[in-house]
Amino acid sequence: MTDDTVVRTEVDAAVAVITLDSPNNRNALSAALVGQLRDALSDAGTDAQIRAVVLTHSGGTFCAGADLGEAVRRGLSPQDATAQGAAAMIDLMNTMVTMDKPVIAVANGHVRAGGFGLLGAADITLAGPDATFALTESRLGLAPSIISVVLLPKMTARGAGRYFLTGERFGPIQAEAMGLITRALESESELSADLVAVCEGIRKASPQGLAASKRLTTAALRATFADAAAERAAESAALFDSADAQEGMTAFLSKRKPEWDMSAS
Repeated sequence: MTDDTVVRTEVDAAVAVITLDSPNNRNALSAALVGQLRDALSDAGTDAQIRAVVLTHSGGTFCAGADLGEAVRRGLSPQDATAQGAAAMIDLMNTMVTMDKPVIAVANGHVRAGGFGLLGAADITLAGPDATFALTESRLGLAPSIISVVLLPKMTARGAGRYFLTGERFGPIQAEAMGLITRALESESELSADLVAVCEGIRKASPQGLAASKRLTTAALRATFADAAAERAAESAALFDSADAQEGMTAFLSKRKPEWDMSAS
């Protein structure tokens, strides 16, 4: 491995443990991270010796979403960077949903933006005590458009209705209650023990049984994924190109309130 490696894979008794390992930029979805994650998922998906994938992270953030700054530094316009990020997010979510092997996401840090897409596309999601969640897109003049493709089928309507709109931060207990995650664990030791239990259960299953069972649990999402993703990508592009989004991003980078912010804080 080289210093350019930002996604690392280890195999533990037929389970591929894929770690997002770019803590300096909060495991943001840079071109390097996206490419290496796609390759790691593909390798695990085609390896007959691998029974399941665990997707986890180093550092205090599971994933902060698209790394638009990195894309712009590579010479892309903001519009092209946004389009590239949307396409990458759709590809990663689709890969996770459609691969025959179960994907278990483990988050014990901050989850923001595209990080929700990775959680939503996973079959099982465990969160530790240090996990925090916030869908802050509305505060920037945007919406959680693309990630909604995998979130809305799993979250309760009331949960999505509150947190999609307000951008409030919430914790693992609320995330479990609204179906965003499978289970909230109160300590790192409990998180580790629950992951072991999940993986041991999967190791007892036949590859055929796992694949057939996953197809049942993802059938509705897979049937609508392509059309929904295309619609949400177009919506996302239009929002990013709007005056509200320009004001929201400018205010965020300037560390000031956007012009529409009427809050007391």
